[in-house]
Amino acid sequence: MSVFDALVGQDDVVRVLRAATGTGGGMTHAWLFTGPPGSGRSVAARAFAAALQCPNGGCGVCHECHTALSGAHPDVNLVVPQGLHLVIADAREIVAGSFRAPTQGRWQITLIEDADRMEERTSNTLLKALEEPPARGVFLLCAPTPEDLLPTIRSRCRQVTLRIPPYDAVAAHLEREGVDGPVAAWAARASQGHVGRARRLAVDEEAKRRRHDVLELPTQVASVGGCFTAAANLVEAAREEARAVSDALDETETAAMREALGETARGRGTARPRSATAALADLERRQSSRAKRTQRDALDRALIDLAAFYRDVLVVQLGAGVELVNVDMTRTIQRIAGATTPESTLRRIDAILACREAIDTNVAPLLAVEAMAVSLHAG
Repeated sequence: MSVFDALVGQDDVVRVLRAATGTGGGMTHAWLFTGPPGSGRSVAARAFAAALQCPNGGCGVCHECHTALSGAHPDVNLVVPQGLHLVIADAREIVAGSFRAPTQGRWQITLIEDADRMEERTSNTLLKALEEPPARGVFLLCAPTPEDLLPTIRSRCRQVTLRIPPYDAVAAHLEREGVDGPVAAWAARASQGHVGRARRLAVDEEAKRRRHDVLELPTQVASVGGCFTAAANLVEAAREEARAVSDALDETETAAMREALGETARGRGTARPRSATAALADLERRQSSRAKRTQRDALDRALIDLAAFYRDVLVVQLGAGVELVNVDMTRTIQRIAGATTPESTLRRIDAILACREAIDTNVAPLLAVEAMAVSLHAG
């Protein structure tokens, strides 16, 4: 057993990380894990953090491994940005913590998932720590590509590049978790190798339904009116998915905050201290930012599924000798492929990619999706 067992289809990466934790050399104070969504960059970073703290190089069974992987190790600061950005106030606190001496482990590890969400001035705060790192400190940063971070930051990191794991590796991993073989194979392909998404598709009927609804959109844009209806439905579905995730977290966090502030003890009608009002307002702002990010992430997953659908249409149109991603939609794909041209399919794919980029630059999601839907109609 090993902490690296959860890293699917990344044998070269595992060899590099094992060497750094042992006597193979290559250990440094800053690492940058990059790879497309679903490649497992945060999984790799967490496993590496556990291996660095483990006296046996990542056995996967000791107290150090369990606490590091779960985020409970006192010398592993796991930073998961919840909002649209990692703000400078949080960055200053993170950097200050990185200079503390380890209390139990060998290293004081700061692991920042989605480091690409740092604002420029936030990045500059982190840069100072990378230029003059703490003696026993290690920074593990995760981002989709090296270009998502400042050149000055990535030049001070050892880069570890992950790839989308092969479908058969993802399917085999799901089977080891108890998923039936045919379902595992379908989920691995439908998720395009994204391990977490494959797991959800394999076991969650609601996730399957949402995916099916997204892939029905190409049949709903036959008229301009249908375009606007389909766009509204897609955005609302993303909002509902985000709400299902956020509401439970919001309720728990708010209740814990109110209890910490003593509101339950004071009871209703008691004046709330100004500091308590400010703390609750700050929590609400953070929750609102997280809800927006969660909705964007849900919508982005839908757009990726939609792009894969038209990729399959193009495969059929060109007679390419490769398998379809959405094999369960073969009839619909063939029908649309026969009624359109490869040129129009490419334009539709471009429209989907443009929509993703627009949403990433803060265009209102509904406007961006409506523009995309009209382009799919006209394509």
